[in-house]
Amino acid sequence: MVATQEAPTKLVGQPIKRREDPRLITGAGNFLDDVKLTGLCHAVVVRSPYAHARIGAIDADQARRMPGVIAVFTGEDLADINPLPCAWQAGNVENNVNTPRLLALGEVHQVGDPVAVVIAESAYQATDAAAAVEVSYEELPVVVDAKKATEPGAPQLHDNAPNNVVMNWTCGKEAAEVDAALAAAPVRLSQHIVNQRLIPTAMEPRGSIGRYDAGTEEYTLWATSQAPHVHRLLTAAFVLGVPEQKIRVIAPNVGGGFGCKIFLYFDMPLVLWLSKAVGRPVKFFEDRSENYLHTTHGRDHITDVEVGATPDGQITALKVKTWANLGAYLSTIAPGIPTTLYGRMVAGCYKIPNIHVDVTGVYTNTAMVDAYRGAGRPEATFVIERVCDLVAAETGLDPAEVRRRNFIQPEDFPYDSGIGMLPYDSGNYEPALDKALANVGYAALREDQAARRANGAQKLLGVGLSSYVEVCGVAPSKWIGLAGEGWG
Repeated sequence: MVATQEAPTKLVGQPIKRREDPRLITGAGNFLDDVKLTGLCHAVVVRSPYAHARIGAIDADQARRMPGVIAVFTGEDLADINPLPCAWQAGNVENNVNTPRLLALGEVHQVGDPVAVVIAESAYQATDAAAAVEVSYEELPVVVDAKKATEPGAPQLHDNAPNNVVMNWTCGKEAAEVDAALAAAPVRLSQHIVNQRLIPTAMEPRGSIGRYDAGTEEYTLWATSQAPHVHRLLTAAFVLGVPEQKIRVIAPNVGGGFGCKIFLYFDMPLVLWLSKAVGRPVKFFEDRSENYLHTTHGRDHITDVEVGATPDGQITALKVKTWANLGAYLSTIAPGIPTTLYGRMVAGCYKIPNIHVDVTGVYTNTAMVDAYRGAGRPEATFVIERVCDLVAAETGLDPAEVRRRNFIQPEDFPYDSGIGMLPYDSGNYEPALDKALANVGYAALREDQAARRANGAQKLLGVGLSSYVEVCGVAPSKWIGLAGEGWG
């Protein structure tokens, strides 16, 4: 028998067969709802119908007497449990941090804030009993627009965040230096840009199951999680205050996440606490309405841009002011999204000598905002690509040509954009653009577009362009030792 050495597998440029697909498409996957535990009971949350209010009396007497009800808890019962942590704050500036409690205490700051939880033998019994919990509220003024929330006289959400500001963060050159470059530019443009809020909508909403073993003092958490190691660390070290090895987190198959299942939510440590309190495993599973109300949202930026350029389409200066709506509280990595992942990527693929970026993170009476599908980088791309189109429209140049003239050139690498943490290591953007234009028949599309406009056609043709580069690998190894096992 002669041993033969297999050729190494080449991955670059090759299709890679997904290992999980046969199991999932044949119905053999196991999701959170497939987890069956002896003695499992169900938790349903009583949520605030108000976006901002003081919590008054909570009357749960009727709920406690209803069939199948095991227990009812309010924020007062969990007053000694820490709120959730914000694990990634904006660097080099003060962050006015306010994070959610497992159950609201004193005030609610968004529709859907959890104020009580009912545990019952079945989810239906828990739902009926939750409807019987009576909560009195004193309504307070509400603000939902990030820019308006920072204005004098706006309703205030948190005492430690004057004018509802989470942080004021900047990068790039000093504002005065960029103002001078803008003033000297032959072409000067501005635009108000809104990147709308959206809701990640996975096929499977979020849920969690907690089990406490009194004999070993160990917890097990099953969760619809994209980051089980992070959830274990944050729950152990920052919320429950137990050794990390005392918590095991199991992530079954997850029916979609898109970023929104990376974060630690109130229900994850809550079901562990509840399991210890009632001596049985406890399951929480949100319905679609709860998912829309309380699972994190994405984007929600208001941005004003000022652009300086030459008549031949060279962008010479860019000033960006963004109000980032972060919702009623800070989610797990929320401040890092509009700063490191957005602010430092506003230059995109382009060589712009003068850039100033100013980001204000803002609290509003809305659902928390955190990473979603690209997380800050699509927002940055939207801004810089709109800038290229503005310059093209003003100078009469083709939008593709404006991009070509402003690309960072191969000989410029490694390139320091002046706003990034690290230099761009390599790139050759023009051939990629040329190939894309050729593949879609760009010249023919432009001819068709012009002909339709000239002939007054009822159906016109729009042609859009976008170039994209991103920062990734944002968890350096030194953070692991600082934050704990599994983070990084």
